[in-house]
Amino acid sequence: MESIYLILIIVLFLLAISDLIVGVSNDAVNFLNSAVGSKAASIKILMIVAAVGVLAGTVFSGGMMEIARSGVFYPDKFTFAHIMLIFLAVMITDVVLLDAFNTIGFPTSTTVSLVFELLGASVAIAVFNIAASGESTQLGEYINAGKALTVVSGILISILIAFTVGAIIQYFTRLIFTFNYEKKLKYLGGLFGGVAITTILYFILIKGAKDAAFMTPANYQWIKENSSQILLLFFAGITTLLYLLNFLFKINVLKIVVLAGTFALAMAFAGNDLVNFIGVPLAGYDSFMSFINSPGASPDTFTMESLSGAVKTPHIFLLLSGVIMVITLYRSKKARTVIMTEVNLTRQDDDGEERFGSSALSRGIVSISLGINNFFSAFLPERYKKWVSGRFAPLPQKKKEKNLPAFDLLRASVNLVVSSALIALGTSLKLPLSTTYVTFMVAMSTSLSDGAWDRESAVYRITGVFSVIGGWFFTAISAFTLAFILASLFFYGGVIAIFAMISLAVFMAYRTHRIHLKKEETGKASKADEEALTSGNENEFFIKNAQEVFTKVNDYYYQIIAGTESASITELKTVRKNIAFIQKRASMHRKILSRLLKGTVELDADQAYFTIRTQDNLLEIISCIDTIACASYKHLANYHKPFNHLQFADLKAITAQFTLFLNGITQIVAKLDNDALVDIENLKNTTESEIEKISKNEVKRIREEMTGNRNSILFMSILQETRNIVYFSSQFIKNMNMK
Repeated sequence: MESIYLILIIVLFLLAISDLIVGVSNDAVNFLNSAVGSKAASIKILMIVAAVGVLAGTVFSGGMMEIARSGVFYPDKFTFAHIMLIFLAVMITDVVLLDAFNTIGFPTSTTVSLVFELLGASVAIAVFNIAASGESTQLGEYINAGKALTVVSGILISILIAFTVGAIIQYFTRLIFTFNYEKKLKYLGGLFGGVAITTILYFILIKGAKDAAFMTPANYQWIKENSSQILLLFFAGITTLLYLLNFLFKINVLKIVVLAGTFALAMAFAGNDLVNFIGVPLAGYDSFMSFINSPGASPDTFTMESLSGAVKTPHIFLLLSGVIMVITLYRSKKARTVIMTEVNLTRQDDDGEERFGSSALSRGIVSISLGINNFFSAFLPERYKKWVSGRFAPLPQKKKEKNLPAFDLLRASVNLVVSSALIALGTSLKLPLSTTYVTFMVAMSTSLSDGAWDRESAVYRITGVFSVIGGWFFTAISAFTLAFILASLFFYGGVIAIFAMISLAVFMAYRTHRIHLKKEETGKASKADEEALTSGNENEFFIKNAQEVFTKVNDYYYQIIAGTESASITELKTVRKNIAFIQKRASMHRKILSRLLKGTVELDADQAYFTIRTQDNLLEIISCIDTIACASYKHLANYHKPFNHLQFADLKAITAQFTLFLNGITQIVAKLDNDALVDIENLKNTTESEIEKISKNEVKRIREEMTGNRNSILFMSILQETRNIVYFSSQFIKNMNMK
């Protein structure tokens, strides 16, 4: 009997390793997004600083492990067998959920996940125990509802606190330093850095050291009694050092603050969130040790009062966890995907790709905010408004430079100091705050105070905030439901159900890994395009891409007609995916081009105009072929009547002529031969004449009732979009020759 539980303990620790990997991939955004977004240092240096912070933070996490042992349920009400089922359900659910969120690049809360997984699994086992006993036992006797409510309410309150504190501090910091802060750093930089770093040290050493694995009661008492002197000494020493570094070596003080903040936030993350990854396996290990140290005990009757007591986590487990987290930081590609989601939501400019769309709620909030702003602005003196506006006026960006920071070092410093202080405070109070909640809301609030949410981007940023917060609530519901279901399956299915679900979890992890690899390949292609396009090579770049677009449109047109004739829904679905890819890529090229052309001199105005026009022509062409594909797909998917043989004959005729036309376009684009313009004009006229002739054939069939209403609408739609492609292709060639 003991052997099966030993196997389950091993499985728990293997799941813990997997959970550490997917958990760090999710939470790396919390302590790296500010440093990455501000480009405070190279990614290698940032990784080293974060890694040291994570290792240091693991020894501060010992006091948080009790959350997984008795923070949600009363362990004395559960037997050893049932506790193991709860812990297995929690760990499998955690790995699956976090890996799924990481794959789509969406930051979520590991704390919310853990709490609701424990709640869901323990509620399931408690309900079955109550039903089996036949007694009038209340669910509240099994579930520590008060503590669970405290944890959840603490997480929700932290949203408001983090957003409010971050917005206020960033507002006054920017008011003092402005965006043009370089000169002010000579006089105020050392003082600002001294306050920032001393604040971090206060929350880490004074407030967070109590439950550190290495801390003795005597040492902590000494720190507590001498905290004022320690802080004054630190403040004086750090401030002096920063002034000297700036004066003697011209070192940017804010870079030091950002690196110190990254270290502190990584440390606070490990101290607060390590319980989310290894707390449950360690609780399972302690349960197993209590069971085997009780000779003659039965797993079905041995209750787990031992989990209610205080625990000191062995240093070796904390250290090994830290090592795994550090390795994951360096190796995880999913971590960088999640980081870019948050960096894009907080960037200062509006040139990047908006990850989220618009919604009625976000539009309503922007409308109300504009109304409130206009109302209060009417009462403020013009001189004051002008002064404040000047303090918050961003510096003009050098558009020709690549890889500009998403925001500046001043905002990054505030993000890190406020986030690390709040998380360290929560850890000292033994509240498992969501580091994702805190860091995300601080980042959002500081970007709001900085004016990053202007009328060009506010709607999309607000939608992004609600989407991420909604994702956390979705995590809570999903975690509770899935853990409840798994615990139920384990309760009734036993060992077979346990290993079947473990196998399924492994398979799902493999699938999400493959999905992420495909997304990464797409991202690499986009990045390569952006790096390939520079000022001066616009023509060569877009000629190459135009050739690709025309070639693919030609192929897709043929595939659509062939797929419609063979009634192959699968083929049309594949074509739609391929079109969506080139459409997204062309849209990205258009944005890159607009950004590149900003600030061009007047002499280049005409060339810039025709360059934009050519790219717009390509977008219109892709939109037309997309319309044809969607209409044909919907026709087949709804099982409408197919085209008759006369309609297919006409479509094949127009396909042949259309192919000749696009091949001619492709050759002209490749050679840019003006002598070929006459030939392409003839091909254009011939193709348009063919379309007109076939349109008249269809009208005749409609009058003679030889065709159905729906397939006639589809047929005419294909002809119209084909006509549009011919027109925009001709316009493309004209614009290319006018550049």
